Amino acid sequence: MSDKKVQNVVSKTISNIWAKLEQVSFDFTFKNGKTARLTHEVYGKADGVAVLLYNPTTKKVVLTKQFRIPIYVAGVKNGFSIEVCGGSIDKNEAPEKTAIRETREEIGYAISELEKVSTVFLSPGLMREKVHLYVAKYTNEDKIKNEGGGLDTESEEITILEMSFNEALKMIETEEIIDARTIMLLYHLKIKELI
Repeated sequence: MSDKKVQNVVSKTISNIWAKLEQVSFDFTFKNGKTARLTHEVYGKADGVAVLLYNPTTKKVVLTKQFRIPIYVAGVKNGFSIEVCGGSIDKNEAPEKTAIRETREEIGYAISELEKVSTVFLSPGLMREKVHLYVAKYTNEDKIKNEGGGLDTESEEITILEMSFNEALKMIETEEIIDARTIMLLYHLKIKELI
């Protein structure tokens, strides 16, 4: 048996419209010594960030509501998702810089300090995208007048939702919040008792 479990990897691009869909074939050697030729699909574009703003004084958080076509196709909530702000990392941009930029573009807050929570794969059986998760404190003074709501150039239409932390937690229970990143970050605040 070879000491390498994965060999002879061949990748073929199936689609590259919004993100890259690849068909990846490879030889995989199992524990019993047998090798099989397997083919999987891998989807994704750039890695991403997700940021949850929280105010420990007012005990509020800032979330977004926006249309997501995969949720619509799945027949859930007319395609609308309540979630943390986030986005894709531009080429040669540090994740922290992306998080600060996306916070300004999507929800209109100027933040400078982030707390890194983790880097995760949300669907490792299909998606190659790593998401860097952050939380950041905010105050009313951090709100930038007439900013937020997304960028027209990115065809974004984002509703900004400021709500109590307890209300957001209840929305997980009622499945009004179904985004994994948002659930992880809200529970992070709870477990670490940050709010």
